[in-house]
Amino acid sequence: MMRIVLFLATNLAILLIASITLSLLGFGGYMTPDRTGLDLQQLLIFCAVFGFAGSFISLFLSKWMAKMSTRTEIISQPRTRHEQWLLQTVEQLSREAGIKMPEVGIFPAHEANAFATGWNKNDALVAVSQGLLERFSPDEVKAVLAHEIGHVANGDMVTLALIQGVVNTFVMFFARIVGHFVDRILLKNEEGHGIGFYVATFVAEMMLGLLATIIVMWFSRKREFRADDAGARLAGTGAMIGALQRLRAEQGLPVNMPDSLTAFGINAAKKSGLAGLFMSHPPLEDRIEALRRRG
Repeated sequence: MMRIVLFLATNLAILLIASITLSLLGFGGYMTPDRTGLDLQQLLIFCAVFGFAGSFISLFLSKWMAKMSTRTEIISQPRTRHEQWLLQTVEQLSREAGIKMPEVGIFPAHEANAFATGWNKNDALVAVSQGLLERFSPDEVKAVLAHEIGHVANGDMVTLALIQGVVNTFVMFFARIVGHFVDRILLKNEEGHGIGFYVATFVAEMMLGLLATIIVMWFSRKREFRADDAGARLAGTGAMIGALQRLRAEQGLPVNMPDSLTAFGINAAKKSGLAGLFMSHPPLEDRIEALRRRG
């Protein structure tokens, strides 16, 4: 699953641009009539509109941005037997998962990785790295593809968009309350909003955005276990375990992929300590153990 960091980066950029633009235009539709306080109901509606807009724009752009960032080459007409096998395998897995055949592509990277993205389960993209195709066995490649098809069939992108829309809403909402408090109480601005509001709101959005990212990443880790389970059902538990073990064996290799896409892949860099809170994937050891318990 190579979709989350790119999704978050796009979402945050849209959110900040909208916030800065509205601030420069002096928009204050959530102020009380006397412009001395906040109308919390109007503020919540305002934040929900822009919070979900940022999230869903990111969702609709996800497939295009993934193609551009990874230089994925879509297989429209297979030129080799490997490409033919790849198309046939994805078609078979998609049919068994009950989804429309996604676009299939290969991206130039030495490390073993793969991703799936798209705004809905019937308009998706599944891509694998050249390195994965060269070094993994057919059963292991099929298991990786099954994992990615599992993400598509489970609707993980839409789920992520909804979760991100909710956290966007509350990040914007509480950031503006903080900004209003700083402007009114600390800087003694009695009417409208001054520069203190905009600066404090921006800083609060950045800090609360980090906390929101931790929440989104926690959900992402949970969805990885579900995708592994789907991969095991479609390709066999042994093959899914074998693919994860192969990924673990290669974990020391550098993941040469844009930072905005690292979390979209089945193979993500391992982090420790507080950095582990920002991991989009659970440790491979935990995923393997979960599949073994599944039997």
